[in-house]
Amino acid sequence: MTADEKLTLHLAEAIAASDPLRDDEAVTIARTALIDFFACVLGGASDRSTKILIDTFTPGTSGTAGVIGHDLRTDAFTAALINGHAGHVLDYDDVHGSVRGHPTVAIIPALLTVAVEEGSTADAFIAAYIVGLETMARLGLSLGTKHYENGFHATATLGPIGAAAAIAHLLKFDPQTTAVALGLAATQSAGLRLQFGFDAKPLHAGLATRAGLTAARLARSGFQGAPDFLENPIGFYSAFAFGAEQPKRVLSGWGAPWQIVSPGLTLKAFPCCTASHPVAVGAIALRNAHELTPDEVETVVITFPPGGDAALVGSASPATGIDARFSAEYVFAAALADGALGIGHFDERPARADLLALSAKVSRQHDETARRLSPDPTTRFVVIDVTKKDGTVLSRRIDGLPGIDDPTEKFADATGGSEKFAGIPALVRSMKTAADLRKLDTLLATQI
Repeated sequence: MTADEKLTLHLAEAIAASDPLRDDEAVTIARTALIDFFACVLGGASDRSTKILIDTFTPGTSGTAGVIGHDLRTDAFTAALINGHAGHVLDYDDVHGSVRGHPTVAIIPALLTVAVEEGSTADAFIAAYIVGLETMARLGLSLGTKHYENGFHATATLGPIGAAAAIAHLLKFDPQTTAVALGLAATQSAGLRLQFGFDAKPLHAGLATRAGLTAARLARSGFQGAPDFLENPIGFYSAFAFGAEQPKRVLSGWGAPWQIVSPGLTLKAFPCCTASHPVAVGAIALRNAHELTPDEVETVVITFPPGGDAALVGSASPATGIDARFSAEYVFAAALADGALGIGHFDERPARADLLALSAKVSRQHDETARRLSPDPTTRFVVIDVTKKDGTVLSRRIDGLPGIDDPTEKFADATGGSEKFAGIPALVRSMKTAADLRKLDTLLATQI
């Protein structure tokens, strides 16, 4: 057989053999990403939709798995579902270009539950996270662009596989068991972008991480499934790639560097859709450079590359802040008017009248001469052209995807500066042992 005919097994072998702890840079980045994720999940723990999940799924359950931001223990599957949803509900969690989605939120809720339950060390937990992210990102690269463009939400479809890979690495599955776990995860892959702007979008993350946990648990118990989900003629690529697959990208360059290092994660500065972040940065830059105020604006045109605003399904007149997370027009208005964006801009309160008035002046267009948006970061840009009432035209171009390097302030803001959680960032930056991981679990499972 050729290598391609054993692609799933070779991926499983790479997962089993990986040792990312030898890469200090990868480990440091992973610790920072964990702080960012815990900020997001603690911030989302009190969201209305998170509470609905708790009220729906926890009555009558029991177990040792913590529901983050709540003094509540339940079974591992329920905790993974709720924590995954809470981590994504603010749309504040990290993104990765190769995934074209959110990897950490799909991996950590399931992985943390297993690691604590099994008495794993914090080092082993971090290594497994890096490997799970590598798997998710490499598969994203190999799927090509049509998967997302045709309506799939990659966080939801790749997330189960990333979570299963992380758990398989943590528990030292052999390659054959790992291959089965990956296939069991892949057969649960689901999630449509049409749910963007609804409660169902963050639910995708919860379902994905729970699916990965289900797959790993079943495979460990000897449950059988197809061991060739990648190369099978009616497998993952046949169902999800629409002819754009590049299977060699799954293993080419595996861990050299790790995908968490390059192209790396983007930690989000704003709690709204990733595709709107360059818009926010551009609006703030125009405000600061020209002292531009909303009442000076006549019209605004935002130019994206083809496909660059595919995720921005919100209208220029969102009903609430939640709807506004996916509105490029409202994001521009809020950033220009207030000079900053926070959780309060995107909560359940009605959209502000002054921002709706400004967003009504904003329109979008595409530069059809530009390359279509892809995982290549050089394809991402926005150009903002503001025509003032006096006829002056101001322009600002933002290339790439802006983010933050240090989530410390984000963590403090998301937790309201509560002393109950203040020790988490320092613990995550230093944790190594099983005792450290248990301490983290105890701190997280505290009422927000």
